[in-house]
Amino acid sequence: MGFDEMDVDTIWMDGEFVDWDDAQIHVLTHGLHYGTGVFEGVRCYDTAKGPAIFRWEDHLERLYDSAKPYDLEIPYDPAELTEATIELIDRQDLTSCYIRPIAFYGYGMLGLNPSDCPEQIAIAVWPWGAYLGEEALEEGVDVAVSSWRKHASSQIPTNSKTTGAYVNSVLASLEAKENDYVEAIVLNKEGNVAEGPGENIFLVRDGEIFTTGLAESILDGITRQSVIDIARDLGYTVYDQATISRGELYTADELFFTGTAAEVTPIRSVDDNEIGEGTKGPVTDDIQSTFFEIVDQQPEAYADWFHPV
Repeated sequence: MGFDEMDVDTIWMDGEFVDWDDAQIHVLTHGLHYGTGVFEGVRCYDTAKGPAIFRWEDHLERLYDSAKPYDLEIPYDPAELTEATIELIDRQDLTSCYIRPIAFYGYGMLGLNPSDCPEQIAIAVWPWGAYLGEEALEEGVDVAVSSWRKHASSQIPTNSKTTGAYVNSVLASLEAKENDYVEAIVLNKEGNVAEGPGENIFLVRDGEIFTTGLAESILDGITRQSVIDIARDLGYTVYDQATISRGELYTADELFFTGTAAEVTPIRSVDDNEIGEGTKGPVTDDIQSTFFEIVDQQPEAYADWFHPV
């Protein structure tokens, strides 16, 4: 579904609510030319206790942390961004939605050093269903290992959700789709598994769970952290700083992606190699069903994961 088909008409930008079509920037914006921006993807769920943003404070903290390597001073504090986001959701009359905050260097000059450019920020919200398709949550997705490697943290900080760095993910995703796969898996410079273009990855073997560690050039996903906590609460042993070789993907009992957009999505094949039984495995199902139960019911044990709208 394109934006024109969605019933959304307002964006918060630099402290003001503006019409969707008027939320524009200059063609010489520094962030457009050099990718000098940071962003977040967050979901608001329609829970049994009313609309609530999932792990909003954690996402905001990562937004500010992402900006630090670029000396990007976000000109609003977290309370102001929270107030703006909640009002924006209310103005759009949404009970569930995807939230996209983005901060970037604006129009000022076009040298590499952005210090003379103004800092800008915008927040948009819109309805968004399952990122990889509704059927993917149940049936799983077919993926391929990309020929494009994930950039190393010594090149671009991988713990920062940087706009420009996502060209790496775009290349991997385009390659996968051009070869009739739903998504890609990206290896790091050492040839070990990093993550998906926009997702973290988990592997299940003999009832234990492994996910690639921060040293493997991954983004420390908020959903990744949530799933680690859920799995441990369910009694699983989780190795959250694992190194996973490419070959281990093919022999895994189960694989699944996690992410704000992907939520918990099973992987049924890698490079045409069937994973397990080629369906959603029991461990994945247990974690996925628990995750969706939590975002639906807001149980007391996970109450601090939700910010009511």
